[in-house]
Amino acid sequence: MPSDVEYSPVGEGLGMRDFWLYVWLRRAALIAAHVSGLALTLIISVPSRPGTSLFSWHPLCMSVAYCLCMTEGILLFSAEGTIFCLKSRKNKIRFHWLCQALALIAAAVGLSFILASKNVSELPHLVSWHSLLGSCTLAASLLQAACGICVIFHNQLHLSPSPARLRLYHATCGLVVYLLSTATVMLAMFSDWFQATVKGVAWWVFAVVPLFPALVAMNQITNAYLPRKKMSS
Repeated sequence: MPSDVEYSPVGEGLGMRDFWLYVWLRRAALIAAHVSGLALTLIISVPSRPGTSLFSWHPLCMSVAYCLCMTEGILLFSAEGTIFCLKSRKNKIRFHWLCQALALIAAAVGLSFILASKNVSELPHLVSWHSLLGSCTLAASLLQAACGICVIFHNQLHLSPSPARLRLYHATCGLVVYLLSTATVMLAMFSDWFQATVKGVAWWVFAVVPLFPALVAMNQITNAYLPRKKMSS
């Protein structure tokens, strides 16, 4: 029977009715991950009032980098489809590269603004868990980008690891980066700036929002790259 849903080995062993329920639940989770990624970007960037200070650009740039661009760059490879209606894998890879490049650019700009803000205010650097974990996230982002470059230019660089192994390294680095960025975003919500802006029940709601796209992305990457044994019906 023809279907617009790509086959996923995760659904093996399920009855047809249960399988379609499973597929639509995964689609709903994917849509919710897109929405929560965009919502998280707005939640962090709007209260910062970009342009009011050097620091105000830091939350905006970092949320655009990791909550929006990196999230979309990962989710577009989902088997349930993507909001960008990209069918060709080649087009998905190109859009993935675009998202990741924008994420790195936005992260670099955000880093420059926080460094400039602390220098102007004569405040010390790397004194909070948020800043320390953020530094690890940026370092892991560069490693992930390097793995991606090795995948694309495998033949030109004459690398010994196979393209499949390099793709596994790249996906693993991407998963680590996304989990680190999620933890960094959650730590930012414990900062004096965010707690002074968002209070009460709203703060608790916003604090758990980063977990949802992270779970969806983690599930997508592990399902795509972890080895599976064929399930018997």
